[in-house]
Amino acid sequence: MPMPESYRAIVVREDEAGMFEGLRTAEKDPRKSLHLTEVPVPELYPGEAVVAVMASAINYNSVWSSIFEPLPTFGFLSRYAQQRPEGRRHELPYHVIGSDLAGVVLRVGPGVNAWKPGDEVVAHCLSVELENADGHGDTMLDPQQRVWGFETNFGGLADVALVKANQLMPKPKHLTWEEAASLALVNSTVYRQLVSRNGAGMKQGDNVLIWGATGGLGSFATQYALAGGATPICVVSSPEKADLCRRMGVEAVIDRTAEGYRFWADADRQDPAEWKRFGQKIRQLTDGEDADIVFEHPGRETFGASVYAARKGGTIVTCASTSGYRHEYDNRYLWMSLKRIIGTHFANYREAWEANRLVCKGKIHPTLSRSYPLEETGQAAYDVHRNLHLGKVGVLALAPREGLGVRNEELRDRHLDAINRWR
Repeated sequence: MPMPESYRAIVVREDEAGMFEGLRTAEKDPRKSLHLTEVPVPELYPGEAVVAVMASAINYNSVWSSIFEPLPTFGFLSRYAQQRPEGRRHELPYHVIGSDLAGVVLRVGPGVNAWKPGDEVVAHCLSVELENADGHGDTMLDPQQRVWGFETNFGGLADVALVKANQLMPKPKHLTWEEAASLALVNSTVYRQLVSRNGAGMKQGDNVLIWGATGGLGSFATQYALAGGATPICVVSSPEKADLCRRMGVEAVIDRTAEGYRFWADADRQDPAEWKRFGQKIRQLTDGEDADIVFEHPGRETFGASVYAARKGGTIVTCASTSGYRHEYDNRYLWMSLKRIIGTHFANYREAWEANRLVCKGKIHPTLSRSYPLEETGQAAYDVHRNLHLGKVGVLALAPREGLGVRNEELRDRHLDAINRWR
């Protein structure tokens, strides 16, 4: 298939990395830092593939990239360039971001046999070399593990992307381009966090407390809890989001805004009385039971309450920290109640493949609420940064409009209600 010499891409610029200095996180505006520009197609190395991107999606790492938090991503690119010869292509004065895509393989490098030009694919974001034995049992433990489009260049918010061929997975045939593009990062992350033995190992009957249950991560956690025979306890921030959870089949829903929880008395002190009030609400909804698993991702704002709310012997499983990285909790509620905290980060190759397989079989569904054209990626990232969205926010690249790319109408018809729930 013909290869272009250049392509449209969403980039952050190294010379603008200090543009938000002195501003609070909430005041930083991705619309000012994300630029649509034309960039050269990178050189293709063995084991890699170039993909024509039909659609992509916004993840929170795209927001972090855009506001240069917790630090500018150009340091990642520089380290990659120093560690591997092929990494030198990635160290540029611009960074093409984005860690999701659905598209068509344009070209494959030497040594790639599983994929060929014309294949319709999605890509997960695990980029790893597999040269170190530490990663052979779990690729997420490889010291060379990186997140494509965040810690590498040439990401998915563009018309063309460069990936390692082992990032590719089959596109679910019953989904549109934008629906398929919205899945891989969050779906794989939640699979590892909740289902995998590397995470909480959720089982039937577990009570699973899910923060932000209608957001990008939480919407998938809710699906996995329901599909796995667990009881989701969904925490949301509005009546509309509470209604959406109930339409998904959730019975235990907490509208934290309506309940008025204030876990922090001020900027420096948490309020244990609010943790206890929150725990009482959970027990009201579960016939007196506490949460077996707490699905944590907000971080600083909620972590003290999460540790308190888990049952004796329970598990707090955490990824990300969208409200702050410095977590504080009362260790008495952890050590004296034999609870455990597990950190998870994305997913290994097998976990990503299993999570995608569940989507292909119609067991887990996209939670896409809106798609923007590539030109409006800044607004899409702004919406996610300000929590103005439900589920996932998509971005159309080469796809001229929404609704294209469906190859299995029968399977789509069987699951249309679930697919359209978030629109």
